[in-house]
Amino acid sequence: MTGTSTAGPGPTGTSTAGPGPTGTSTAGPSTAGTTATMGTVNRETTASADHDAATTAPRATRRPRPGVRSGALGPRIVTAAAELLDETGNEAAVTLRAIARRAEVSAPAIYGHYPDVQSIFLVVVQEAFTELDGALRAAARGNGTAGDTGRSTDGASPAAAGDSRQLAAARLRAVCAAYLDFATRRPQRYRLMFGGLWTPNRAIESSTVSHEDVQALGQDALAVFVSALQACVQTGASTSSDTSADAVGLWLALHGLAHQRVVTAAFPWPADIEQRVITAQAHLTTS
Repeated sequence: MTGTSTAGPGPTGTSTAGPGPTGTSTAGPSTAGTTATMGTVNRETTASADHDAATTAPRATRRPRPGVRSGALGPRIVTAAAELLDETGNEAAVTLRAIARRAEVSAPAIYGHYPDVQSIFLVVVQEAFTELDGALRAAARGNGTAGDTGRSTDGASPAAAGDSRQLAAARLRAVCAAYLDFATRRPQRYRLMFGGLWTPNRAIESSTVSHEDVQALGQDALAVFVSALQACVQTGASTSSDTSADAVGLWLALHGLAHQRVVTAAFPWPADIEQRVITAQAHLTTS
């Protein structure tokens, strides 16, 4: 993305190994943040907790949204902020007072759900990434079953192997097209996700937004690219030797194309520019 130094999907000014917002360093698994424990813990309570932890299967759960309480008002606040961003395209215009007016609540009422405006922006970005992830997965499913493209072609007939390669490549191209379509349909939300409207570094420094919150952004969406590219390799549709790195490279190329289409709308783009970018970055062997 523009002004970005990244190793993976991440907004402006980011150095990442996967999708993450502006100014975030995400070269690997999150190590940001430490937990400080204070006070004396009862021995019996500790033993009981240890037993419960040992007998309970671990669950993959997301970090709770900062400061959010249950109820209908929380979603109304987030929706109001998202609508203001879409309408104005200006982060500075989305103040707590403006959000309160749009949500038809008092400004102090917001503090019962979110501690500051930055934590509201975080939820808007999280929900945008969820929407993007859903679009990418739907695109991948629309070109055949996962089993068709995830199976090795060793021992298959030439016709079957060829069909499998074509199917895997089609699924990857569909995922890429869905990404570009999202950027076109949701321009302000896309800018919020990848820099320009929201600066996570500033949010981390000035609010309850944590490095962990930021580093988790976009990882699910990146995983769709990786999976689709791995299927291409397994079926012989791609010669990629590092699907994780090449998926990041593909994302960067798509992001650059999406951005340039916005800022240079009158440029005479080649009709097949998308396919050229995808073929090159994914090392596809089939058109």
